Amino acid sequence: MKMKKTLVALGILTVLALFWYFFLKPQDYQVSFKVKTLPGTIYETVKVWNNTLKDPQPIKYHALTDFEQTIRINDSVHVYRWNITTVHDSLSQVKVNISDANHSLMNKVQIPFSDTNFEKGSRKSLLDFNDFLNDHLKKIRIKIIGEDELFSTFCACVSLTTKQTMKAGGIMDNYSFLNSMMFENGVQLNGPPFLEVLDWNLEKDSLSYNFCYPIIRSEKLPSHPDIVYKRIFGKRALKAEYNGNYITSDRAWYALLHYAEKNNIPVEKKPIELFYNNPNMGGDELKWKTEVFMPIKESQ
Repeated sequence: MKMKKTLVALGILTVLALFWYFFLKPQDYQVSFKVKTLPGTIYETVKVWNNTLKDPQPIKYHALTDFEQTIRINDSVHVYRWNITTVHDSLSQVKVNISDANHSLMNKVQIPFSDTNFEKGSRKSLLDFNDFLNDHLKKIRIKIIGEDELFSTFCACVSLTTKQTMKAGGIMDNYSFLNSMMFENGVQLNGPPFLEVLDWNLEKDSLSYNFCYPIIRSEKLPSHPDIVYKRIFGKRALKAEYNGNYITSDRAWYALLHYAEKNNIPVEKKPIELFYNNPNMGGDELKWKTEVFMPIKESQ
């Protein structure tokens, strides 16, 4: 009798396990790998890589460490659910749970018994991404300086709202405009241009910011509907130095946020970037220098 009960229990557990595997298990296949960078850089690079694919679909954002990518392959729709865990300051564990909405049951039947085309294609896709990411990492450098004082200046600014990946386009579009407007009106520049983030919304992939030139205040300031004048006040901030294309200088934002969280430093997620090179002039991007500040919240 005891043996019979044991067999019945095993049978029930087997049925439940099979039911979970075929009908409840969220993914058909999982690929995991480690990368020498932080989750924010991985997320932003997935966004760029996604746009290189045929018929790219919007990334569904849940968190920097949890987001979904939809990839259309012939008659199939593959969903990549990215889960990222920080191992330490320069290493992340990436797990990608992959499912095929149209062929999920067939994949689950075949995968335990053979290396399917679905598995091979998934591995190849993520190997391609890994190469894409590693190539990107060779083109950037980030150095955390620590706590510093944010500069104070009067400035002329242009206000913009773009997708985060398009912020450098806004800079390049207005670099010459602001420079020439100040020069033509005899306004004296007072340092390199900078970007001041006003609102950073990851969920909506939206970035509102001012692109500004520090200037000496005078009676010659030109009046133009696209130019606003304001003062930046000095305050304590976390500082990093970034080398690379200004398109991807936001990688330093994530590094500063990670540093702040690790060291229990409350910050305002409104970074300021000070640019020392003109992107319109080209050149070796690893020699482009950006100082990046993340303002520290003032104690109440």
